[in-house]
Amino acid sequence: MAEELDPVDARILDILQQDAGLSVAEVADRVGLSASPCWRRIKRLEDTGFIRKRVTLLDADKLGLDFEVYAIVKLSLPSSENLDIFEAAVAHWPEVVQCATITGREDYVLRIITSDMHAFDKFLREKLLSLNIVSDCESHIVTRGVKNVTALPLGIVTPHVTS
Repeated sequence: MAEELDPVDARILDILQQDAGLSVAEVADRVGLSASPCWRRIKRLEDTGFIRKRVTLLDADKLGLDFEVYAIVKLSLPSSENLDIFEAAVAHWPEVVQCATITGREDYVLRIITSDMHAFDKFLREKLLSLNIVSDCESHIVTRGVKNVTALPLGIVTPHVTS
């Protein structure tokens, strides 16, 4: 069973996932604690794995990384060995920012970020298809992002939050 969160822990998590750059004093003020108890709670949330890491979100457009593709991948033979080979390769490809196994006819969905169509084509030819274990790749180019958030919906985990 997952460790229980109290409402103060949940509020700390919500605040930090909106802005991890806040000081402990600022977080403490927002949740009504002094800095030391707030720091201990944050440390405990990190130690227990509720907080995996803190990151900075970058603007892909300003960096010229605004070509986004979702690729649905089917392996020629989804054996344990081929799954391991594919997942090890994906782990080393910086263009793949998300990878998930999926149910259905296909095996994986990848979210790929590159600078343009030519960079994507090069990725497709030199990395993905060169594995020789991919039997099909259906690419879906994103024309416009509608919603892209990193914050988890803490409001729906009320069974894990105690009063």
